[in-house]
Amino acid sequence: MTTNGRRVTRHADGILLIYHHAPPYAATVMEHVRAFRENSRFPVWEVNVDHGFPPALEGLSPTVVLLHYSLFGAKTYLLQPAFLEWLRNAETRYRIAFFQDEYQFCPQRFAFIDDYRIDCVYTLLAPEQFDAVYGRHTHGPRLVHTLTGYVGDDLVRVAAERSVPDQDRTIDIGYRGRSLPYYMGLGSQEKQEIGIQFLARGKDLGLRLDIAVDEDSRLYGEAWTRFLANARAFVGVEAGVSIFDLTGEVYAGYERLVAENPAMTFAEMSSRLLAPFEGNIPYRTVSPRHFEAAAFRVVQILFEGEYSGVLQPMVHYLPLRKDFSNFDEVIALFRDPAVRRAVTDRAHADLIASGRYSYSSFVRSFDEDLAAAGFAPASDETRRREIAALLTRGTALRRLRAHGRPFYRRAVPHPLRVRLRGMIDAARARLRRRS
Repeated sequence: MTTNGRRVTRHADGILLIYHHAPPYAATVMEHVRAFRENSRFPVWEVNVDHGFPPALEGLSPTVVLLHYSLFGAKTYLLQPAFLEWLRNAETRYRIAFFQDEYQFCPQRFAFIDDYRIDCVYTLLAPEQFDAVYGRHTHGPRLVHTLTGYVGDDLVRVAAERSVPDQDRTIDIGYRGRSLPYYMGLGSQEKQEIGIQFLARGKDLGLRLDIAVDEDSRLYGEAWTRFLANARAFVGVEAGVSIFDLTGEVYAGYERLVAENPAMTFAEMSSRLLAPFEGNIPYRTVSPRHFEAAAFRVVQILFEGEYSGVLQPMVHYLPLRKDFSNFDEVIALFRDPAVRRAVTDRAHADLIASGRYSYSSFVRSFDEDLAAAGFAPASDETRRREIAALLTRGTALRRLRAHGRPFYRRAVPHPLRVRLRGMIDAARARLRRRS
C-alpha cells in the first residue's frame, strides 16, 4: 500500500498461509490447509493463489509466511509473478515452506529456497538425510520432518459412521494402485507390482479379491469410502520412491531413453540408467492410506518397510516379503478372525484413537516449533478479523478475472476487445470527473 507515493507497511502478528487449490478439488489438500486455521494458537490468514493476488497483500508484512506444498508442482510452481515479487520484498520475520515429492526437480527447489530466503523447510526426508539434501545444496534452513498427511476429524467421523462389521464385509482383500514413471526407481514400481502379483497368486484361494492397478479403476470420494468400509484387508506399500534425483540427471536420461524407445521395459531402463541411483537417498514414508485403513479397521498386508516408524510389523500390519516367499503364511494369518481383530484393534488404538497422528497434534507441534523460534501468538482478535476481511475482499471478482480472462481472449476477437477496453476507460473517466 502507498500513501502520497510512500510505501506503507502494515505489520501482522500471525501466519499468512499461501496455497493453491482449484478444480478438481482434492479433499486431502484442503484438510491440510484448514488444519492450521482450526488448530493453531496463532492467527492464520489463508490466501489461495488460484483466486489471484489480493491487493490488500501489498504492503502487508505478516510475522510468518507459510508456503503450502500445493504451490510446488512437479515442474511448475504456482506462485504467480505478483506473489513472487511480494515475497521477495515483504518484511517478514520467518518463512516456512512445506514440500512433498522432493525427489525430483531438486535444483529448482534448492534455488527457490535460497532466492526467497526460506528459513524453515518441512520435509518428508528422515532427519539422517537432511544434510545430504538440503544441508549440502542450500543456505541451510531449519529442517523439520513431517508426514504426507495426518488423521482428520472427518476421517474419524466417517469411519465411525460407515464401518461395517468384519463378518458383513463382502471383499476379503482389496487394493487400488497405479503405474508410475520408471525414473522414480524400483520403489515406485512396487505400487503396481504388489497388486499384479497378489492377484495372480491369490485368484485360486477362494478369496474375494478386488484388486486393480489401472487408472480407470481408481476410486474417489464416496466410492473410495464405500470400498474401505467393505474390505477386510488391503495390500499396500510404503509411499515414496527409491531414486532421489538431486541433479536432474536421472530425469534427463529417462526422457532421452523414452524418446529413443517408448516401449522400453523397466528392466532395460534400470540396466542402462537407473541401477547406480537406486536407494541413493532413502525417501519412503507412511501415507494417508495407511491411516484410512486403520480408521476403518481394515487389516493391512504390506510389503516390509520402515513406514516412518509409525507402523510395526505383526502389530499394525501383516508383513509381506517383497519376493512373496511368505505369501502362504500371510494368507493363513489373514484367514484367522482373531488375528484380524487383534491387528485392526491395535492399529486403530495406536494410529487413530491415541490422537498421536491427528491434525490437532501435528499443528500443536508446529506451534511449539514457532515458539522455539521465538514467536508468541498475538491476542488482538480485532486486528485478526480486520486483516482477514482485507485479504478476502474482492475474492469473487479476482477469481472471475483469473478464470474468465483466458476464455474472454479466446472468445472475443481482438478488435472488439480494444473497443470494449476503450468504452470501459471512458466510463471510468466520466465517473472520476463526476466525483
